[in-house]
Amino acid sequence: MKMLTETAVRQYQDQGYYSPIRVMPRAEADALRAKLEDFEADAGILAGKLRHKSHLLFTWLNDLIRHPRILDAVEDVLGPNILCWGSSFFIKEPRNPAFVSWHQDSTYWGLDPADVMTAWVALSDSTAANGAMRVIPGSHKLAQVAHRDTFSPDNLLSRGQEVMVDVDERQAVMMPLQAGEMSLHHVRLIHGSDPNPSDLRRIGFAIRYIPTTVRQVAGSHDHATLVRGVDTYRHFEPEEWPDADMSPRALAYHEAVTGAHAAILMRETGKEMRA
Repeated sequence: MKMLTETAVRQYQDQGYYSPIRVMPRAEADALRAKLEDFEADAGILAGKLRHKSHLLFTWLNDLIRHPRILDAVEDVLGPNILCWGSSFFIKEPRNPAFVSWHQDSTYWGLDPADVMTAWVALSDSTAANGAMRVIPGSHKLAQVAHRDTFSPDNLLSRGQEVMVDVDERQAVMMPLQAGEMSLHHVRLIHGSDPNPSDLRRIGFAIRYIPTTVRQVAGSHDHATLVRGVDTYRHFEPEEWPDADMSPRALAYHEAVTGAHAAILMRETGKEMRA
C-alpha cells in the first residue's frame, strides 16, 4: 500500500467508495482554486465543454491529474499502470438549483471492463449545506442499471440521466470533503447530489482513472493520458500536454478531443454535450 490502508481498499471493494483522503494541504487547494477564479475573473465563468477534459486546457490541471498522492491512492486499487481517461469540473454556484441526479457513471462511457475509478478532488469545502455528493453503498455490485435521459437544464450531467430504479435514500451516505481532500468511487456506484442553497461556492474536480487494460467499446477511437507506469495495450490515443493555459494550440486540440469524446457520450441523442 502506498497511500491507502488495507481496510480502506476493502471498503472501496465492498462498498464502492472511500472518503475522505487528504491529498494536499488546504493552502495548496486554495491556490488551485485561485488559478481557476483568476481565469474566470478575466474570461467569465468556466462553462460548457471547457469544464470537460479541462486538463488539456490548463497546465496546472495537467499537473493535478499527476499529483503523486492522488496517484498513490489510485494505484493501491487499480494497480501501477494508470491512464487518466477524463476530467470534469462539478461547480455549484451559491443559491443555485443545479443538482446531480442518482446515476451510475458507467452508463454512456463505453469503457470495458467496468474497472474505472473517479477521484473527486475538493477545491472548496463540500458539505451537506452546499450540495456534497451522496452515495448508495454497495450499489456498484449491481449490473448496469437502465437510465432515462431528462436533459433537465438544472442537471449537471451531460444527458441529465437518472437511474430507472427506486433509490432508497435512507441508505444514502453523505461524503463531505474539506478543501484538499478527495473521495474515490467506482464507476457503477449509484450517486448524486442536491442543489446548493448556501452562500458558498462548491468546486470539485472529478478525475477519471482506468488501468491500461480497459478499452473503449462504444466509439471508433478515444483519447487518454498515461499518468503512471507503462501502457503496453495502447487502446487509447495519447493526449497532448497543453503548451500554455488556454493557448490557441491547447484550445484547438481540446476541441478535437472533446468532439470525439462527446460523440461517444451523446450517441443516439442528436444533441451536443453541455456543462
